[in-house]
Amino acid sequence: MSIPQSGGGPIERFEQLAEYMEAGCKPKADWRIGTEHEKFGYIEGSHLPLPYDGPASIRAMLEGLRDGYGWDPVEEGGHLIGLTKDGANVSLEPGGALELSGAPLETIHQTCDEVNEHLREVKAVSDRIGAGFIGLGAAPEWMHDQMPLMPKGRYRLMDRYMQEVGTTGTTMMRRTCTVQVNLDFGSETDFVQKLRVALALQPVATALFANSPFFEGKPNGMKSYRSYVWRHLDAARTGMLPFVFEEGMGFQRYVDYILDVPMYFVYRDGKYIDALGQSFRDFLKGELPALPGEKPTLSDWADHMTTAFPEARAKKFIEMRGADGGPWRRLCALPAFWVGLMYDQGALDAAWDLVKGWSAEQREALRIAASKDGLQAKVEGIEMLDLAREAVAISEGGLKARAMPGANGLIPDETHFLDALKESVESGQTPADELLAHYHGDWNGDLSRIYDAYSY
Repeated sequence: MSIPQSGGGPIERFEQLAEYMEAGCKPKADWRIGTEHEKFGYIEGSHLPLPYDGPASIRAMLEGLRDGYGWDPVEEGGHLIGLTKDGANVSLEPGGALELSGAPLETIHQTCDEVNEHLREVKAVSDRIGAGFIGLGAAPEWMHDQMPLMPKGRYRLMDRYMQEVGTTGTTMMRRTCTVQVNLDFGSETDFVQKLRVALALQPVATALFANSPFFEGKPNGMKSYRSYVWRHLDAARTGMLPFVFEEGMGFQRYVDYILDVPMYFVYRDGKYIDALGQSFRDFLKGELPALPGEKPTLSDWADHMTTAFPEARAKKFIEMRGADGGPWRRLCALPAFWVGLMYDQGALDAAWDLVKGWSAEQREALRIAASKDGLQAKVEGIEMLDLAREAVAISEGGLKARAMPGANGLIPDETHFLDALKESVESGQTPADELLAHYHGDWNGDLSRIYDAYSY
């Protein structure tokens, strides 16, 4: 979940909303990679989720990272709720999952080094306090009542609202995890092409990274239960955004969409003011019931943009949001997959050629099929495995064309970060398939074995 934005002045012209997005345009030399990943923490032995307080707890984790590794604290209402260092931050998901939001980096080599260093720090602290962390798309055993709600004002408001819309909002907040990557664009035209490709191919990422076949102690019938949860969350702020593929798409059209998303809050003086269900359009007119007579700042706009959750989300960059959290090597594969598709024009054009003939109904059907069947999904003659194979090959070509070396030049490019995905398309098996094979095989239905086998 995003942290409150700051530094934006008053909104005096409607055009400033689109100009805010346009300000994200960068020359290709300045494009960067920002990787985020979430992971579930649990108490060693009992496998119960980490509470906020106690010897083995979220607070103890944050304090250990702060005191042992030079992270600066972030507090809200007297509670330690996050950490910052060198352009990165560690934050808490509503149910206590720990998230690294990485610094904007130039290569996958650098972002993978960042992930590796973070996970080493987390393991050192968690071993000391009697905790463990595991990368999955959904909590395999825990029930709703076992999950703590972290002490953040935003989450208290969201939790209440999530109980009134959709059917799975509180599940999303407490019991799902993802890995995603944030990527730049160079112009409005580039933004539109990238967002279209991102949305159309997001089901492929869901299939390749499907890693949540269990829920509440048993198989749930899905390869990506996390994706199922997002599909039933809140229709006003999720989905595949069919308008993005229509003529006239640009920054202003995306602004219009965000303005139609109901508000959650306004952040003032360190506190979240309840604006649940209210309209940002009213806010622009000084008619917001939560703050009558007051008009918004650009920081308020930036905050509101973080309360929409489509499969690919735009701000001053584009977020790829379709993948389950997962094992160590797939945390590097996700940014590699999207960078290969997005940061080389030839690859981007090839990816668009792959998807440009699909209808909105086909894109939505692929999204649904990916969450249920993973790489075995089939929609109107489109086979997900074949589609994934093509997408990974295009990404590999894009990474080769980027030719970003690592290890002081010993590694010529970033293509080896796709190895886990190439193995999946060769075998047709996702992480979820591997987990289910263990569950029905050597685990003999004992799901508690997942912690020793798959923790970081």
